[in-house]
Amino acid sequence: MKRRTFVGAAAVGAIVGVPTAVRVASGTDADRLTTERIEDIPVMWIEPSQRRVGNALAIWLNGFGGVKEQTDRYLIELARHGFVAVSFDTWQHGQRSTEQKAALIKRVFAQFRRGMWPILGQSVLETSRIIDWAYARFGLNGNVSMGGFSMGGDIAVAAAGFDHRIDCVAAIIATPDWLRRGMQDGSGNVIDQGTADRYAQFFYDSLNPMTHLDSYSHAPAISFECGADDLHVPAQAALEFQTALNATFSGEPNRMRVHLQPGVGHEVTWASWKRSLAWMVEH
Repeated sequence: MKRRTFVGAAAVGAIVGVPTAVRVASGTDADRLTTERIEDIPVMWIEPSQRRVGNALAIWLNGFGGVKEQTDRYLIELARHGFVAVSFDTWQHGQRSTEQKAALIKRVFAQFRRGMWPILGQSVLETSRIIDWAYARFGLNGNVSMGGFSMGGDIAVAAAGFDHRIDCVAAIIATPDWLRRGMQDGSGNVIDQGTADRYAQFFYDSLNPMTHLDSYSHAPAISFECGADDLHVPAQAALEFQTALNATFSGEPNRMRVHLQPGVGHEVTWASWKRSLAWMVEH
């Protein structure tokens, strides 16, 4: 049986976890998707017909180079499970971008740490602003679920360490280590990530999950869906993160998992999305 892959693309010699095309959902549910701007952050959201008990807010983010509109079908599915589902354009992406997507990718991969770490860091900080807005806008309280594809998953993991209202994370083809040791491009070449300037280094020093294990003392439920053959975002970092937090999660070992999907590279499969959705619903 052929594996169903619906996210994953190659661009400028590097694999990035974004859809190959904008796939706009259709039908009644899609008509309920709403976009607005929260100060300088463009958001898209949908309310469920009936809110679930427990975590009622779910934030889902796209990968590097992607836009919030490409998360429409995932927001709709989250809403069908009772979540107020929200996405936003991460820093320098979508409506906030000042350059074409190809130029963004080329610029960031030319000096990866200098270009990527501020995107990650600024987006982590902005997640807290989105939560504050959603609490007020929809009359919510309690905890938050968050996830995303590739860079979006990186942001979700880091955000859970920064804002403890996030107590459930579903990260697909993502990493808790911003160093991305051994990261390769689509041709199998190890990417020279360059060096960070002081601005970029500040975000790494403040928010990188692997070097801030104590930020996860609240033991948020974290799921990593990794491609066993992913050479762009190798699964090893997620496995090391899990091992490093064994003591923290010793009382609740089922709140941390790393699933390696055989034969899968840096791509999102239907199965990985469904397992991530089930994780968010369960927790």
